[in-house]
Amino acid sequence: MAPSEVHQLFHHPIADHSFSADRQSLAVARENNVELYTRAGGSKFQLSDELTGHDKTVTGVDIAPNSGKIVTCSQDRNAYVWEPTANGWKPTLVLLRINRAATCVRWSPNENKFAVGSGARVIAVCYFEEENDWWVSKHLKKPIRSTITSVSWHPNSVLLAAGSADGHARVFSSFIKGVDQKPEPSAWGERLPFNTVCGEFLNNTAGWVHSCAFSPSGNALAFAAHDSSITVVYPSAPDQPPAAVISVTTQLLPFMSVVWTSEAEIIAAGYDCAAYRFQGNEGGWVLAGALEAKAGAGAADDKEESALNMFKQMDLKGKTKDDTKLHTTHQNTVLMLRGYQDGKISSSGVDGRVVVWDV
Repeated sequence: MAPSEVHQLFHHPIADHSFSADRQSLAVARENNVELYTRAGGSKFQLSDELTGHDKTVTGVDIAPNSGKIVTCSQDRNAYVWEPTANGWKPTLVLLRINRAATCVRWSPNENKFAVGSGARVIAVCYFEEENDWWVSKHLKKPIRSTITSVSWHPNSVLLAAGSADGHARVFSSFIKGVDQKPEPSAWGERLPFNTVCGEFLNNTAGWVHSCAFSPSGNALAFAAHDSSITVVYPSAPDQPPAAVISVTTQLLPFMSVVWTSEAEIIAAGYDCAAYRFQGNEGGWVLAGALEAKAGAGAADDKEESALNMFKQMDLKGKTKDDTKLHTTHQNTVLMLRGYQDGKISSSGVDGRVVVWDV
């Protein structure tokens, strides 16, 4: 299956990317800055603006779908909320209070908070304080023992999943009085004061967790670990063991990111430079195969000129095949998968490409 859009933006790694709600704008993290692209004439993206303010590598960027605000975080231990104004983008510094690099950031679904993972063994849950007109944070600390690698919000905007380099995926309550409304009871918990640990899960080999994500309903959690496995957890009831914990081990290279496309399908991608489907339910999960055919783009052109190319390669390089180009759309590690819209996801990676997939 071929991707629906491939955008070669530049030849530098993209740590994170985010599309606006109307899919007409794209924000990508490039080194110390965030570049903003707008769709120009059909499917092509052109550079329209640059958010400069961080002085170290930007590790996370997220566009709020409703308000259009952009939140960024960086290895400089800072986060900014950027608001669109008549004179351009206005940044507001966030009081993160962390002493190590910020590693990832995501808006909550209702956009009144965002979570910033860090190397300081804390997650900063940030919210706007009207009195002082600034963004402040509360820290989720226990029982985290290492760097937070990814965060994912439950649809209720209170529960927060986090993957960590200590090998655990955890579900926390981020309930802040005066900011959040009391959530409906769920299988994850009923009374949820701030920093309640609603679940703590370890994969089979205790490999560090690269990515985690709640299912669309919030009733399941998936996470990818460095042992090339995907684990799916189904909670049963508060303070009870999970109804099911299903691990799928693979012979592939480790996955860096996971995203749900439905309650029965997960897409994962990483060091194999390709995206893979996992399908299943509470009864079991299986690896269903790669998202794209291994022949890759340009296979037809290769056939047409195969004889000519063969002699050219023999003459120039003493070999018949150019093995520097991968037979996948991404030409290097895929670092981030994001939901794009119903039936579509987007990916970005070390090759400087952003790809939209029709799944």
